[in-house]
Amino acid sequence: MAGRIEPRPHSLSPRALAIAGWVAFVVAGFAFFTLAWNVAAHDTIVDIDLAVTRWLQAHRVAPLTAMMLAVTHANSLAAIGLWSAAFAAILWRMGERYWILTLVAAVAGGMILNGILKVAYERARPAAESALVTLSTYSFPSGHTAAATTFYGVLAAFMVTRFNDHTRRAACVAAAGIAIGVVAFSRVYLGAHFMSDVVAAACSALAWLVLCLSTGRALVHRREAMR
Repeated sequence: MAGRIEPRPHSLSPRALAIAGWVAFVVAGFAFFTLAWNVAAHDTIVDIDLAVTRWLQAHRVAPLTAMMLAVTHANSLAAIGLWSAAFAAILWRMGERYWILTLVAAVAGGMILNGILKVAYERARPAAESALVTLSTYSFPSGHTAAATTFYGVLAAFMVTRFNDHTRRAACVAAAGIAIGVVAFSRVYLGAHFMSDVVAAACSALAWLVLCLSTGRALVHRREAMR
């Protein structure tokens, strides 16, 4: 019907969001430090990493390799920066200033945190002769995976707030999870990272993402309370 005004999406339960967010923060943080401790101690996870890397190298096929190269380049740190800038421009036109702050804090802050963690653990990357992409930086945790987690995480969180339908909300979260998983897999498949590198990156970035989303939501509530 012409001129019909669509209802504003119902707000998600603040208490449910807080509980889910802090549970995710605790679980992701615990998982990261467990992986980090095992990597630093050269425990069983290192042997598993090597086994996974060798298996993937032995089963590479040209079509999948081309696809993974496309995925990894489309989600490089520079590419994620461009996608973030485009998303920020859309948010600006929509008047969503606090979402822009959340996006910048999550993606930029997540990259700074990831860089600090790389220097802290100084893990070497997989053998260069078997890698299809090579970098001079440290391996743990994966920068591509961390960037994808923060960017797609903010995008999914924003989209969730735009829908009333729980199915669509779940689809947004699932799509973000799949995108992050594909980026993470591409890094291991191409030999740029070990499996624990990408899992740890997703965990640390998720913990950071929760903090950014919680802070952004608190700022919005404070603004609304002051009106």
